[in-house]
Amino acid sequence: MKLNIGAFALACGILWGLGLFIATWWIIATGGATPEPTFLGRIYLGYRLSGQGSVIGLAWGFVDGLIGGAVFAWLYNLLAGRIGAKTA
Repeated sequence: MKLNIGAFALACGILWGLGLFIATWWIIATGGATPEPTFLGRIYLGYRLSGQGSVIGLAWGFVDGLIGGAVFAWLYNLLAGRIGAKTA
């Protein structure tokens, strides 16, 4: 079975972007926000534990998830095709 690369990439992008957005607001709501740079703030340019940072994280997370999902689906299809051909 092959994965649809576009659909899988879109799903990963939406999931990662929304997950980062929701996690940021969860940290803000529980009082865990600090002015110190976070690990993700060092990876995603402009990301901070703030309202504006959550939107920036949503955009970065979407792009990152989109690329990661596309690469994963492409590799899966490549390996599944090779392994399936050997066992058939």
